[in-house]
Amino acid sequence: MIGMSLNLYIITKRCTFDRNFSVLFKLEPPSIMNPNDTKVDPSTTEKDATHIALGQTHDIGANLYLEAEQLTAEELETEGAKVLRIIDWRIMPMLYLTYVIQFLDKLSLNYASAYSLIPDLGLEGQRYSWVAAIFNFGYLFWALPANLLIQRLPIAKYMGGMLFIWSVLVIAHVGAKNYAGILVLRFLLGMAEAGISPCMMNLTSMFYKRSEQPLRMAIWLSANGMATMVGALLGFGLGHSHNTALRSWQLIFLTIGLLNFLCACLFLWLMPDSPGSARFLTHRQRVIAVQRVAENMIGVKTKDIKPRQALEIIYDVRVLCCAGVGIACGVINGGSSNFASALIKGFGFSEIYTTLLQLPTGAIEAGVVPICGLIATYVKDSRCIVLAVVCLIPFAGLLGIRFTSLDYPWTLVGCTWLQYLVGAPVIISWNLLATNVAGHTKRAVANGLWFSLYAAGNVAGANIFFAHQAPRYYSGLLGLLICYAGIIVLACVAYMSMKWENRRRDAAIIAADTDENPEDITSQAILDGFKDMTDMESKHFRYAL
Repeated sequence: MIGMSLNLYIITKRCTFDRNFSVLFKLEPPSIMNPNDTKVDPSTTEKDATHIALGQTHDIGANLYLEAEQLTAEELETEGAKVLRIIDWRIMPMLYLTYVIQFLDKLSLNYASAYSLIPDLGLEGQRYSWVAAIFNFGYLFWALPANLLIQRLPIAKYMGGMLFIWSVLVIAHVGAKNYAGILVLRFLLGMAEAGISPCMMNLTSMFYKRSEQPLRMAIWLSANGMATMVGALLGFGLGHSHNTALRSWQLIFLTIGLLNFLCACLFLWLMPDSPGSARFLTHRQRVIAVQRVAENMIGVKTKDIKPRQALEIIYDVRVLCCAGVGIACGVINGGSSNFASALIKGFGFSEIYTTLLQLPTGAIEAGVVPICGLIATYVKDSRCIVLAVVCLIPFAGLLGIRFTSLDYPWTLVGCTWLQYLVGAPVIISWNLLATNVAGHTKRAVANGLWFSLYAAGNVAGANIFFAHQAPRYYSGLLGLLICYAGIIVLACVAYMSMKWENRRRDAAIIAADTDENPEDITSQAILDGFKDMTDMESKHFRYAL
């Protein structure tokens, strides 16, 4: 029986298994009789641990998935809703808070530069531009290794460790004495940040079903908007501190660094590495949590590095489309974030008004990004459509900046604000990767590719705006227009590719004249996910458009 084929038949709506599944895992499922039970059946020993035969792959959630055999569909539905609420109240606040603090750190240089940072450290001329840009070089350098480490290491501990290192580096800015010193700190800061967003993507996909992910990811990404508003007020308040031993810019770095240090400690204490290790869930609830996300068809997590999976990316049109969106979003972010002030000032506003007029951008991002996530969550197969449509709004804004007369400065400012909707295409493309790339090594490399290209795009975006073209910055506007148009085209290509592939796989099953029904296909796709098969290897995998 141990050597039998893994071609098993699983039935009963994602909750009941054929007895062959128990043979495959070489153990009898422990009894789950009590909702308050927090112990594994003593008959389940370590050598009984979940073991997928094909490729000797171990998924950390497969053992708990097997235990769901003891639960009925009604129990899974009723208790699953309760487990989701618990996860929402424990995971989402932590992710949101972490992203607020993390984005504050990234904005700290911008706030500090408003005071005496530049003359104190000799950052006049192009030196300040290089200090800002070298962060992205550090990010680019470490993006791929960071994602591979995420696969190999306990994810919450790795992310918490990076947050701790990040906080130390931000605090170390207080002691920077010259140009060389702050260059080194910014490069290391970019390396430390490279794994934060991928960790949050992976944590979301480990705890939530693919249908629940767009809204959750949009909520924690919208923390960028909150951080923008909080940071502006924090920078203003600290900048007016007097009679202290530290300069205003040093106080900014110290305060934000200490906040991040506290956040890192809290994260390490509260965040679990997976549903199976969540202390805030009983054992029964952990079983249900794993069973819920099994329908993502990607398993939970496998630590084995498989180079052949990475090679699939070369000819995977869907991943390449997402990677293209990544570099386009990077160019847009690099351009708009670095030159929004110059644009607004060029429309005839004073320096103080230029600063104040950037506050609404945080509210726009905090409001619009979750709305996009809400639509993608509750409108079936709408991810690519939302991605394309939301890009039309800032695209129209760029045309407004290009053709609106300078006699209408408020219209021009409104068009500039629209560029801060870039968070929406970012989060939708992240979700497309999280839900449509199976095979844990392939996912790690695909995420690393996206973030590497995003960092490169940020560097490029800051260098397509030329001072002699103020206030219109024609080359910069043209570059951003091309990027938005490119995202729309790539979203359409990805949509058509995934829809065609889903239909092709359905037709192949019909042509094979098997007795598989949709429930059988889903069950086999779940098994393929626990075997760490890629989305291209598993013919039962279906893409979420």
